[in-house]
Amino acid sequence: MRLVETLKNIWKIEELRKKILITILYVVIYRLGSFIVIPGIDPEALSALQKQTESGLLALLDMFSGGAFSHASIFALGIMPYISASIVMQLAAIIIPSMQKLQREGESGRRKINQWTRYLTVLILLLQAPTYLMNLKAQLASTGAQLPMGFWFQVYATILLAGGSMFVLWLGERITDKGIGNGISFIILVGIIARLPQALAAEFGFRLNSAAGGMVAFLAEIVFLLFVSAGAILLVQGTRKVPVQYAKRVVGNKQFGGARQYIPLKVNAANVMPIIFAQAIMFIPITLMGMTHVGESTSFFAALSDNTSFWYNFLFAVLIILFTYFYTAITINPTQMADDLKRNNGFIPGIKPGKQTRDYIDGIMDRITLPGAFFLAIVAIMPAFAELLGVSQGFAQFFGGTSLLILVGVVLDTLQQIESHLLMRHYDGLLKSGRIKGRAGSVSAY
Repeated sequence: MRLVETLKNIWKIEELRKKILITILYVVIYRLGSFIVIPGIDPEALSALQKQTESGLLALLDMFSGGAFSHASIFALGIMPYISASIVMQLAAIIIPSMQKLQREGESGRRKINQWTRYLTVLILLLQAPTYLMNLKAQLASTGAQLPMGFWFQVYATILLAGGSMFVLWLGERITDKGIGNGISFIILVGIIARLPQALAAEFGFRLNSAAGGMVAFLAEIVFLLFVSAGAILLVQGTRKVPVQYAKRVVGNKQFGGARQYIPLKVNAANVMPIIFAQAIMFIPITLMGMTHVGESTSFFAALSDNTSFWYNFLFAVLIILFTYFYTAITINPTQMADDLKRNNGFIPGIKPGKQTRDYIDGIMDRITLPGAFFLAIVAIMPAFAELLGVSQGFAQFFGGTSLLILVGVVLDTLQQIESHLLMRHYDGLLKSGRIKGRAGSVSAY
């Protein structure tokens, strides 16, 4: 079989074999740490916390942490504080001129920004850890249990949670350096996949015990999930190629340029960032409502607290479309692209260099971003439609949203790296024809 032959070829390449084995080792360490409960907490008394994380934003956080959040693990805060710090640093690089200067300094500037990102991550952790402990105390109280009393428990529990999250970040960086794929994205992928078997088994049991036609409905769900996954792959890989002609230059006895190339402009240049931003904003009024108990009886706040309601999903989709344009605008710079083309004696056939080239690229980005933004919004609200059609909440999370896009994107990037190793050693790739295309640009999920 071709699959067996491909696995043999992968095992023959010593460098690739070591990378895969190291990645598996770090993943095992991460999964084992996800079950180590904070000392002093009774694991049997966490039923209320686990029920709280079955829906809403906490369900998403629990998914990204691979269940560590609901088990009060030392890895409970997971990699999300680092993701939040990275988002803040990306926005700061747009607003602050000194950050823009650091970005233009190349590798040294990137290392400095990464160092600041880690410092900001620690600060976020020192704020999030006590908040997590406060919520944990309230949930334990509802079951008749309680957290260990005293100031020192708060101190060492905060240190454990912050240290555990930074250790997860360290594991991700080691996977990037020594293993296969982007480590941070891979850690998130492992957390998502860890929840899939449980959700799939629960959905299968529910359909098996339901009325006649339950198994037919389950098979229909699997087919629909594969269909949505295929759409997510197209969204991740979709590009519009802009032809570029380079003028011929003669330097001495050598001739340069003259070849036609293409600029690949992504349909979804923002990746999952619009969903993350929109999701954060959607949960701000809900969080405030939970803290102040204001507006609990109003239909507006009731709609915002229900992720299957029309107004929640409508506002969520509108925010995603707006943030898609915003994030695309700050990541794709038509002026710089036009200047680079002019500097390298390149031009788009039929378009004058300079301002007209910039306007042409900007117009193309506007046209291809619109369908990409709408498709991204549809994928993001797909779990709500799945729940309305009777799919259990745990399994419905895999029908779209951030989890599906991260899963598809990271898997494609990892397979692309494996295929590159095979092709470099003159082995057949993973596919009979063509090559696997990952996400153009950064290999990070974010």
